[in-house]
Amino acid sequence: MFIGHFAVAFAAKRAAPSVSLGTLFVACELVDLVWPLFLLIGIERVRIDPGNTAFTPLDFIHYPWTHSLLMVVLWAAFLGLFYLVARKNVRAAILIGAVVLSHWFLDALAHRPDLPLAPGGEARVGLGLWNSVAATLAVEGLMFAAGLVLYVRLTRAKDRAGAIGLWALVAVLLASYAGAAFGPLPPSVETVAWAGIAGGALTAAWGYWVDRHREAVG
Repeated sequence: MFIGHFAVAFAAKRAAPSVSLGTLFVACELVDLVWPLFLLIGIERVRIDPGNTAFTPLDFIHYPWTHSLLMVVLWAAFLGLFYLVARKNVRAAILIGAVVLSHWFLDALAHRPDLPLAPGGEARVGLGLWNSVAATLAVEGLMFAAGLVLYVRLTRAKDRAGAIGLWALVAVLLASYAGAAFGPLPPSVETVAWAGIAGGALTAAWGYWVDRHREAVG
């Protein structure tokens, strides 16, 4: 899942308006920010396997340290505690942890049964939404639209940057999603990893920038 994660971030802004959209973007994609680094240093493994599912050619061979349920719980606790120490806001810290944790459950909906429950365990989870391109686009598209509507209703632009920047961000996210769904095969696993790092850094930074140019309504 891709834009479904960002849908959660947009929607979560309503529950904690003081938390920057950039922070919520980091939370929703935290494990996908760490995963490329682990690929590059060889801790986790993926291979390009056209037809593995209808939606993505990636075969997630081994990724228990970022995508097992147990580790996602720990990643959620880590980021939540980090925010609590930095901002002294219990409510917001709990929300951020919940956004991190949501990543695993959305992935469990999308992936074929390849998500581990814990490092070293044999059990694998996945409901296989990615086996249908149409169903994937419908589910993630509706989620993204709903999350974006909540964010737009909660905030308003303080200047042109806040208006244009948001819709440019939305356009980039949708274009990236279309590229993942219909674009050519990635040439290598290293390309996948570096694209993930660059894309994650860009969207997080863009989220912080947009949010500084918008304000809560009411």
